[in-house]
Amino acid sequence: MSIAEKIKQQFDQFTPAERALVSVLIANYPMAGLVTITELAKSANVSAPTVMRTAKKLGFKGFSDFQAALRDELQQTLSDPMEKHDHWASGVPAEHILGQFATAVTTNLRQSLKQIDHQSFDQVVSLLSEKNRNVHIVGGRITHAFADYLQTHLQVIRKNIQMLPSSSSLWPHHLLNVNAADVLIIFDIRRYETDLLELAKLAKERDVKIVLFTDQWLSPITRHATHYFTSRIEAPSGWDSGIVILFIIESLIAALEKALWSDTSSRLKELENIFDFTGRFKR
Repeated sequence: MSIAEKIKQQFDQFTPAERALVSVLIANYPMAGLVTITELAKSANVSAPTVMRTAKKLGFKGFSDFQAALRDELQQTLSDPMEKHDHWASGVPAEHILGQFATAVTTNLRQSLKQIDHQSFDQVVSLLSEKNRNVHIVGGRITHAFADYLQTHLQVIRKNIQMLPSSSSLWPHHLLNVNAADVLIIFDIRRYETDLLELAKLAKERDVKIVLFTDQWLSPITRHATHYFTSRIEAPSGWDSGIVILFIIESLIAALEKALWSDTSSRLKELENIFDFTGRFKR
C-alpha cells in the first residue's frame, strides 16, 4: 500500500495532532513529507515526537524509513513504460500472462475497494444528481478514454454534460462558460500532466467543484479536489491498468441512473426512438 492509502485506512486511529499532521501530508503529497522533521512538524503545528509517532503508526521504524518510502513512491509516479516493463519483467513467474494479469488486477480491485470512502462516493452521486449543475469532463493523454466513456453515459442519464476539447489550448475558452455551481471531473494518473493541474487551479479559483480520479500515489490535483477516488493501477505491463478506474466509473453510472431514473428512463426512450428512426442498430 502507498503511504497515502495507509493514512486513509488508519485515519480514525490517529490522535487530533496526528490527524493535523497527515492532513498536511495529503494536502501536498508526497512533497510535504520530504522536508526535515522539524519543518514538517512546524508546517502542521505539531511537535517532532508527533511526527515520529505517526511514522511508526504507519509501519515505519523511524522518519528516515518513512522518507525513503516516500522517495520510492515519487520515483514510481515518474516511471515511463520502459521502466514499468523492466520492473515487472524481472522475476516474472513462468505462468501465462493472462493469469499474471488477472492476479494483478484482482488484487488492485480488492485493495482499491478498501480505500473507497462510501460517504464520499454518495456525496459525488448527490452532487452529479443536482440538475442545476453543469458537468464538465476532461482526461489526459491516456485517460481521455475514461473521460469519453463517462461522458457518453452521463449525457444519456441527464442534461448539461460537456466534454472539454481534446486540445488543452482551447480549455481557457471552455472555462469562460464554467460557473461556480458546476462540477469538473478530471482523470489524472501517473505521469501527472501539467495542463490538467493548471486547469484544476483555474477551476478552483472559480469555485467549481472538482471530482478527481487518480491513482494510489495521488495526483497533485488532489489538493484542489472536492472529492477524489484512488485506484491501484499497477499491472505486469509497461502500461498501467485502468480496470479499477473503469469499475468506479461504472458504479457511479449505475448509482446516478438509479438516482435520476424518472428522468433517465424518459431520455432513454427518446434516444431509442431516435436510433430506430435513423436505423443505427440492426433489428
